[in-house]
Amino acid sequence: MGLSTHVLDTMHGCPAAGMAVRLYRLDGSAAEPLASLVLDADGRAAGARLLGQAAFQAGRYRLVFSVGDYFRRRGVALPDPPFLDEVSVDFGVADAQGHYHVPLLVSPWSYATYRGS
Repeated sequence: MGLSTHVLDTMHGCPAAGMAVRLYRLDGSAAEPLASLVLDADGRAAGARLLGQAAFQAGRYRLVFSVGDYFRRRGVALPDPPFLDEVSVDFGVADAQGHYHVPLLVSPWSYATYRGS
C-alpha cells in the first residue's frame, strides 16, 4: 500500500531514468515537503514507493516532476523557456489503506497522468 509513481519518456520511448521528483502534502495554501528523489533506471522511485503505508494518510498531495531538466540532460534542444519545465500533479487520497499509483507519460510538449494500479 502507499504511493508510487512511474514516468515514461514518450519522446524516446523509454523510462525517464534520472528525472528528479518532489512530493508534497498540501494543507490549504501550505505545501509540506515529504520527499525528493531521482527516478531509477526503470523510471520509478527506488524501492518502488514514494511514501510507505506508515506515512500515508488521507488528504491532498502534489508531485512535481522536473521535466525540462530531464530533457535538457537527454540533449533535447528546448526553447527558453521550455514549454514544459516542471509538471505538477495535484491529487487527493480518500483511502489511506489503498494503493495510489500516479504515473506520468511525458514529452517536451505534452503529458498525461491517471490513477494506475
